[in-house]
Amino acid sequence: MASTTTWTSVPHDGPALSVWPGGPSYGPKDFAVLLWREKWLMLAAFLVVLVLGAGFAMTLKPSFTAGSSLLIQLGQEYVYEPRSGDAGRGAVANTDAIVASEAEILMGAALRERTLRRVGLARVYPKAAEAMARAAPSERAAIMASAVAGMGKAMDVGASPGNPVVRVSFKHADPEIAAKVLNALLEEYIVYRRSVMIPPPSRGLERQRSVFAARLADADAAYQAFLSTNNLGDFAAQRSGLTQMLSQMESQKYSIESQLQERSARLASLEGQLVQIAPEIGLSRDSNNSDSDRLAQLRLQREELLARYQPDAQPVTDLEAQISQLESAMAQGRTQAPGTRRFGINPVYQTLQTEKIQLASEIAALRGSREANLRQIDEATLQLQRFAAIEPEFMELARDRDLLQSNVREFAIKEQRDEASREIGEETTDNIRIVERARPPISGSSLRKPVLLLSVMFAGFTALCLGLLRLFLRPGLPTAASASRTLGLPVLGAAPLKKR
Repeated sequence: MASTTTWTSVPHDGPALSVWPGGPSYGPKDFAVLLWREKWLMLAAFLVVLVLGAGFAMTLKPSFTAGSSLLIQLGQEYVYEPRSGDAGRGAVANTDAIVASEAEILMGAALRERTLRRVGLARVYPKAAEAMARAAPSERAAIMASAVAGMGKAMDVGASPGNPVVRVSFKHADPEIAAKVLNALLEEYIVYRRSVMIPPPSRGLERQRSVFAARLADADAAYQAFLSTNNLGDFAAQRSGLTQMLSQMESQKYSIESQLQERSARLASLEGQLVQIAPEIGLSRDSNNSDSDRLAQLRLQREELLARYQPDAQPVTDLEAQISQLESAMAQGRTQAPGTRRFGINPVYQTLQTEKIQLASEIAALRGSREANLRQIDEATLQLQRFAAIEPEFMELARDRDLLQSNVREFAIKEQRDEASREIGEETTDNIRIVERARPPISGSSLRKPVLLLSVMFAGFTALCLGLLRLFLRPGLPTAASASRTLGLPVLGAAPLKKR
């Protein structure tokens, strides 16, 4: 296909727009050339926007930021104290949670309003005070709310994680007012947080204690009626004593049975021994010495005769014959005769008999003791059975009474503790301390430079946008390069714009 040439249309040739329905094509150089053509328009827009921004920046006044810091530590108000029971007692929040809650109180609208009323709205925000003075009573609340919101925007409360120190700042055009407002805010915060953290006096604990006290009186009356009906003084003590006594009687019964068997065996043995022992025994026996005495007497007579007669005299011989005869009879035992014997009670038999009588009396006594012991055991068993029958009712009454006593005591302790804690909390705030009070800042900060910089940037952006808008709204093909790209044909030449 043979190449053809064409001349570009001048920018003011309107009918040429129908040649390229998709619009002209631009390149980077085209934009630079075309924007340079609009330099005066862009410069005018830039200067207008810049002057407006600079004028606004000059109207901005410098602000002064006063700073202070608080040390927040764990206090009694962050220790969990349940109203009833002991579940979770003593649980505490971590440092971050405590600091976050205190920061929320510091940023509260109620605290800011208290501070503005204390310092004076006219000193902090004079325009708002003038508007409030001219406004109707129904509109004053909205004006105060707006001032409170403005104070919130000027405040900043910050803390680092794990750090108990909270930093508070407030910005104002007057450095003295900034420091005064911040110090007043901290002082009002110390007072205001007490009303937030410390609950007001409540009659709930007292009412609950009264309810439990009334129920305790009814339970105590039922308990005493039960004891009176069953003729009891102390159920537990009597049952324990009865159980102990029954145990002792059981031990005593076994001891009596053992003694009774032992004595019965001894009595049977004694009865067997008594059958074998004679009731009487010989106490003494006298020997018969009459033949010896007679022989001695005859020998004495022989000596007397020998003193008067010769040995062979007849009287001596007769006496010798008698002596010989008597000696012969004695030698043969013909002259012996039994002596006198004495008999009496056998002491062994008497001792055994006495022991038998004693054992018989002891056995009778043990049998009586055993019968009495068995009766006592039966009576004690019946008593224990009666105690066992009424024990469920007693346990229920005693359990209700003990629980009510515990509840009354617990609520009384909580009531006293709550009152003491509230009184102490109203007087002291040991866990919140002002580390550094606010001082009037020496140097302030202004937004003039940032606003001027933003004005320059916005003026340049506005001028660029205006130049591009003017560029795209011009009809025709603005440059030879644009015409070549748009038509897909080489451009051999371009005529300059003819002035009208």
